[in-house]
Amino acid sequence: MTETRLSVDIYSDIACPWCYIGKRRFEKAVSALPFGDKVDVKWHAFQLDPALPEHYEGSEIDYLVQAKGMPADQVAGMLEHVTTQAAAEGLDYDFDSLHVANSFTALRLLALAKERELGDQMKEALLSAHFEQGINTGSVEALQQIADTVGLDPAESAQVLAGDKYTDEVRADGVRARELGVTGVPFFVLENKYGISGAQPSEVFEQALGQVWQEIGGDSLQMLGTPSTDGETCGPEGCN
Repeated sequence: MTETRLSVDIYSDIACPWCYIGKRRFEKAVSALPFGDKVDVKWHAFQLDPALPEHYEGSEIDYLVQAKGMPADQVAGMLEHVTTQAAAEGLDYDFDSLHVANSFTALRLLALAKERELGDQMKEALLSAHFEQGINTGSVEALQQIADTVGLDPAESAQVLAGDKYTDEVRADGVRARELGVTGVPFFVLENKYGISGAQPSEVFEQALGQVWQEIGGDSLQMLGTPSTDGETCGPEGCN
């Protein structure tokens, strides 16, 4: 008899503040479920700003003001809000030290890590490096250090960082996301059938996972609840 398992595909960018918060809230939900060890997560790339230079000289506020056309006071308020929300999930965001950088190379490195069954570890390391540690995730040298810490083969990760391997995989994720109608991240797809948009509260993820688990033949009690439509996301035009 085949074991019942629940698949979750998560589309996100390592430069998305709500993606890290959503990751924590989702993980909290999974850990609270009796079948949490039967939830299989696969990370997918969704690059918010492909046009961003490999290295951007300004701050996060400068970037959002200049690139997204947002007023400086609105940006400052938004960053304060997201920092508070992150802290509630045990995350220590430091936007003053954050390096604005194109995420494409980091997403290619994540694709390698996924193949080596280190996707979860790499995703966590990249998000923490970007939002908490002030590490330049657009730097090949910094990414090599992260890869070494996660446990990837140094020579293999160096080869990926020096070339363009996994470019097609990252772009294919973006194409698939658009086919699904994804316009903002994080975006969660349960059993390739149900979509949840945004960094929803943990209770919403828990309810949704419980409903799908019941549908696919899991043995837990059915949990009722409808995901809210106001989960925070980041899109090409900015974060809400």
